[in-house]
Order: sequence, then C-alpha cells, then structure tokens
Amino acid sequence: MINRKKLFLGMLLCFFFLACTEKQKPIENPIQQAFKSNNPAIQYVLDSLKNHEVQIKFTQIDRKNEAVFFKDYDFQVNANHYFYPASTVKFPVAILALEKINSMVHFDMNTRFYIEGDTLETTVAQEITKLFAVSDNAAYNRLFEFLGQDEIHQKLQAKGIENVRISHRVSTPNADDITTRAIVYYTNDSTTNITDKIINKPIKPLKIDHLKKGKGYFEEAILLQEPFDFSLKNYYAIDAQHDVLKRIIFPEEFTIAERFTISKEQRDFLLEAMHTLPRELGYDTKEYYDSYVKFFMYGDSQELIPASIEIYNKVGYAYGTLTDCAYIKDTENDIAFLITATILVNKNGIFNDNDYEYDTVGIPFLAALGRELYQQELARKNK
Repeated sequence: MINRKKLFLGMLLCFFFLACTEKQKPIENPIQQAFKSNNPAIQYVLDSLKNHEVQIKFTQIDRKNEAVFFKDYDFQVNANHYFYPASTVKFPVAILALEKINSMVHFDMNTRFYIEGDTLETTVAQEITKLFAVSDNAAYNRLFEFLGQDEIHQKLQAKGIENVRISHRVSTPNADDITTRAIVYYTNDSTTNITDKIINKPIKPLKIDHLKKGKGYFEEAILLQEPFDFSLKNYYAIDAQHDVLKRIIFPEEFTIAERFTISKEQRDFLLEAMHTLPRELGYDTKEYYDSYVKFFMYGDSQELIPASIEIYNKVGYAYGTLTDCAYIKDTENDIAFLITATILVNKNGIFNDNDYEYDTVGIPFLAALGRELYQQELARKNK
C-alpha cells in the first residue's frame, strides 16, 4: 500500500515544481497596451510609424508609506535619434534662471530688470509665468540672455543631465549669437546695476543621427531642394527632459548634487507656473484655451480642463515636431504619472513652409495617448 504521507508530499512537490517552472506572463508595456486602442488618432500614426519618429517615455508612480517608486517604460526612445525640441528647452532655462539669482546680491525673482536694448521692464517671475502659460518666446529669450549658452550647459551637465545642448534663442534674428546682452536691474526705485556681457564658446555641430530631415526647406521665401540640417539647433533628448521634470517634481529622490539649488518658495512658484491655465492669468480664452499648451489628454479639445486634473508640463512645437513633457496628477482619484513624448508631422517633407499636421495628426495622437495611459492608471488604482 502506498504511504499516504509520501504520496501527499510527492503531489505537493510536483505542484510546487510546476508552479515555479510555469512560464510567467510578462508585464505588458503600458505604451504598447495603449497602442491597441481602436482610436483612429492613434492608429493613423501607427500605420505610418516610421514617418513620425515617435519617442515616448512613461513612468508609473507608486507610493508606500513615505517612499516613492518609479517604473519606467520606453517606446523607441533613442538619444542618438535627433528631434527638434522647440519650446521644451524653456523649462530648464527657467529653472536655471531661478538658480542663478540665488548667487547674486540684491536680485531675486521679483527684482525689476531689462535687457540692454529692450524696452520692456520685467522680472524673472513674470517671464517664467508667461513662458509656461502661453510659451512666450520673448520671455525665454530674456532668460537666455541672463544665462548664456555655457552656463546652461555646465549647470545641466553638473547635475548629471546628459544629451542636452541649448545653443540658441527662438524666433529672433540673433538666435545663435554667442555674446549675450547686458542685464540692467534695479536695487531700488532709482539705482541700477548692469551685468557684463557674456561671451560664450562657439557652437559646434551635433554628431548624432537624423540631423538632416526632409527633402527641402524654405529660406527667405526660396525653396531649397535638400534636407534641412539641424546640427546647430537645440538638442534636448527624451530622457533628459524626463530627468529634469523628475528633479522638480520629486527632488528628494535625487542626491544634493543632482538637484537644482532653488528654494522651497522658488520651487512652489515654478510648480504653480507650470500648471496654471491661461484663463487663470487673464488671457483671452478664445485664443488661449485651457489646452493651448497642454497636449496630453486635452490637446484635441477646447473645453475646460477639470479642476481635479493638474498638469505640470512644458510643450514644444516647431519645424513639424510636437513634444510634451508632463507630470499629470488626478487629485480626485489619487493617481499620478509622468509622460514625455515627441512626434514629427511633416507629410510633404518640406520645412519652414508652415504646412504641418499639428491639429489633424500630432495633437490628436498625444491627447489620445494621454487618455489611454490615464485610463490604465485609473484601472490599476482600482484593482
């Protein structure tokens, strides 16, 4: 007679062995899961994916007691594959401007100043607010003059942020001038100080892939039948954008050397500027609707963004490239995630002709992607 005890132990061991050796189903990348959506805005891009140079980085955020845990997912993220970052470079420049004033005497974010040759008196706080609310180019250019190319590069590199080169201003004739203009600032109502001009190092061409794009471009109303060369343009890779955002949203998760040296007051101000909507600052809602510079989830709509959804982000769009880098927080359902993505929408392959599919392809894709990932996080929260 078979010993029942031995039989039971044998069955138990067999069950344990099968349980251990059974092939576990891999956890699906949420981005790939979002791509299974039948939303035409997503499927249209996937049907011609190579043409759109899509890169996406998504971070799930979990908390346990006081600890924060990140789980990153990538899709085609490649620092060696160039895309034009457009206005996303305004984010690190805003942070570094706050950092710089901390090393100056009689200068804070509310100190009045003007750029030599400029007629507008302003403050760093005012320029940062405009920079996020409506992606104001002149605001960015003023902060760029304040810093200079070399300081921007050195400060970011010192914090371990790689694959970034911010070399020029935007939408201005002297965009790549390596000499900055002097800053005149007030120490009281009548006394002024003037900073020295900064002479920066000459800008060298980038040496990565896909710097030449398309089949032609316009220069002074003349069509040149050759690829457009981005080798001297700004460069701000997806991982770099994600790393900068993480350092602002979760500074405690980084070493002191990796953090930006800004005060709590400055960080609180920056976060407020990042998620404040244009209407809250008095901008015309017909032109500057809630999603004017918020592409994920709401970019394809001009409806009001619910008060429970807070989006801390910086977008960029130029040369047919759309990019958004965002921390999205649902205060009602207690979920949050990070997402950075870029997409090229230039069907005819011609640059500087202002014929890009921003509203018909790019923004609908980013909005739909944001909604799909949000719904996944909502489902994960409710499990």
